[in-house]
Amino acid sequence: MKFEIFVTLKKEVLDPQGKAIENALKNIGFRNIETVRQGKYFSITIDEEDINKAKHIVDSACKKLLSNETIEEYKFKLVK
Repeated sequence: MKFEIFVTLKKEVLDPQGKAIENALKNIGFRNIETVRQGKYFSITIDEEDINKAKHIVDSACKKLLSNETIEEYKFKLVK
């Protein structure tokens, strides 16, 4: 099974890299862009037949390594 994982800073956390990207986009003519938040993307393939077990593995990986739950939030979806 293949999963896509998206990790982003929580809304209340300042995102200086996102702000820098936002400013750069505006400087090259994308004036309609209001805000940019950047994040991390992971594609993970798991050798597991049980969908619930696979989701548990992904959730555990996110909590233990892929995200910092103090300042980040994550979501994932099954793609295969």
